[in-house]
Amino acid sequence: MTSVQPVMRGRSWKFGDNVDTDQIIPAKYAIYSLDEKKLGEHAMEGVPGNEDGWAQQVSPGDIVVAGSNFGCGSSREIAPVAIRGAGISCVIADSFARIFFRNAINMGYPILQSPQAAEAIHPGDELEVDLEAGIIRNFTQGDEYQADRFPPFMTELLFHGGLVPWVRKRLQERTLA
Repeated sequence: MTSVQPVMRGRSWKFGDNVDTDQIIPAKYAIYSLDEKKLGEHAMEGVPGNEDGWAQQVSPGDIVVAGSNFGCGSSREIAPVAIRGAGISCVIADSFARIFFRNAINMGYPILQSPQAAEAIHPGDELEVDLEAGIIRNFTQGDEYQADRFPPFMTELLFHGGLVPWVRKRLQERTLA
C-alpha cells in the first residue's frame, strides 16, 4: 500500500462525467487479481478511447481530473485501488458517487471535490495538490483552486492508509494503554 503524501505533484489526465467503476476497472480484471499493480495495469480501460494502454502512459504521481459523479455504478471497492496501482496520486472531480467516495477514503486513497478545478484544468496541466489545505495549484495556467477539505478524522484515515490500518493502530494503542 502506498502512503498518502500531504503534497502531490503531477500531470493531469482529464475525464468527463459519469465515469463508472466498470470503466475504472473492468470486471474481467477485477475477478482474477487483487494485486494493486496488476489492477493498475488495466485502470481506466473501460473508458472509451483508453482501451489501448492508458495506464502505461501514466507517470507516478499523475492526477486524474474528472467531471461529475465520478465512480458511479457498482460498489467495486477496488476501483480506487486500481487507479492508485496505475500510479495516480489522487483524483479531483466536480463530484463523486457516494459509494466511490467512501471506498476511496476507506482504502486510504485521496480524492478532492472541486467543481472549479474540474472545469478549468486541461489535459496535461502540471498540478500540485496540498491535501491538508485543500488547495490545487495549476502551474501550467498559473491558477489556484480550493477543494472541499476533509474533516480531521477523514484526513487521519487517509494518512494512516485507510480504515483498516487506522483501526489496527487504535486497537494497538488500547492494548498498550
